[in-house]
Amino acid sequence: TLAIVGCSANGAPPPPPSGNPPAQRVRTPTPVPANDEEAIRQLIVAEGEEVVQQDIDRLQSMWASDGVVTDANRTSDHSADDKTGKNWGQIRDRYVNIVFPSNPAFAEHPNIRVTITNDTATAIADTKIGITNLKDNDTWTFRTIDGQWKVTSLTFSLATK
Repeated sequence: TLAIVGCSANGAPPPPPSGNPPAQRVRTPTPVPANDEEAIRQLIVAEGEEVVQQDIDRLQSMWASDGVVTDANRTSDHSADDKTGKNWGQIRDRYVNIVFPSNPAFAEHPNIRVTITNDTATAIADTKIGITNLKDNDTWTFRTIDGQWKVTSLTFSLATK
């Protein structure tokens, strides 16, 4: 009886499958920030890059586990229609089920204004993602956790209709 076990007649392993190798993610090295404000700006920029790359693991590393994401539904003065996700599980679901399927070619946050108070910070930023280009559309909060800045909340769609 002869069995085929994955080796050629000369005992060498079979050649690798033909075709293109899977695409590798190319990450831009993050420079070491000169100060806390720069670190927060880098975090916001990286969040946009990872949305485009659909890198859920890196996004998770940016968020506090008890983070909160809120869709203000373009009615910043009316919270009754807000949609809120609490903790990483709900934030992850939003990225995977709502953000990633839209497959944005870019997600940028220009005009970032940062305010730091001890180990917490806030930032207000414009949003450029897909066809959206809105001023003062996002409000972010941060805190230092184990010596690193983490996103604790993001409220988006603040610009009025």
